[in-house]
Amino acid sequence: MLKLERQQKILEILNEEQKVIATDLSQRLAVSEDTIRRDLKELDNKGLIKRVHSGALRIGPPVVDFTTRQHVMNEVKMDLAKKALEFIRDGMVLLIDGGTTNLHLVNQLPLTLKATVVTNSPPIANALMNHHDIEVIMIGGTLFKESMVTLGIDTVEALTNLRADLYVMGIHKIDPNIGISVPSLAEAAVKRKMVSISNEVLGMVTSDKLNTFSNHIVSPLNVLTYLITDTIQPEITRLYESQQITVIND
Repeated sequence: MLKLERQQKILEILNEEQKVIATDLSQRLAVSEDTIRRDLKELDNKGLIKRVHSGALRIGPPVVDFTTRQHVMNEVKMDLAKKALEFIRDGMVLLIDGGTTNLHLVNQLPLTLKATVVTNSPPIANALMNHHDIEVIMIGGTLFKESMVTLGIDTVEALTNLRADLYVMGIHKIDPNIGISVPSLAEAAVKRKMVSISNEVLGMVTSDKLNTFSNHIVSPLNVLTYLITDTIQPEITRLYESQQITVIND
């Protein structure tokens, strides 16, 4: 087996099994452990996996900018947003941060909805322009263009005197053991603050983000009240439900 074929096979195994052990891969692919370690190092350097002491972990979809993500998995995101609508009622104070799936949700909110939406996402605030019965509170700060959200000390402080009925959290990566994580330290801090001021937390997650992680931990998984995702294996559903989360999927 050529190196590129072997590395592709490793990626396929990781995508299905979420993690791999170097000694096990060595046996399955009939090559030495040193060869496997070199493969894992190369794949890690390319940002395709997360290498750990005994093997490697799947890291999920690559981090790309907001504009690019707007054109990825739109039908799936729209279906997740439709499921989330049932948790939104008149009179609620909704906290909605950045994310293309969150934007799909906001675009589907009824024009008759009477609510308050607090957000640090300019695209989400703009999408509510024609919702005359929704009061929009835009949280300021420094614009993080990759995610199109405001971040920083000013953002955290502005949230201090607010209380939300429901926080719709944009989720980058999520793992039952590691928790919810993002690439940016500043974004992790803002999300933690948003969790702390909310009665319930809802996350909409495409299944390619499940069992993946990034560099900065937002919180343990069990801060979520509801997890809405597309079709996943029953054992993975049970893994998330074991942390007292209501999982909604196809």
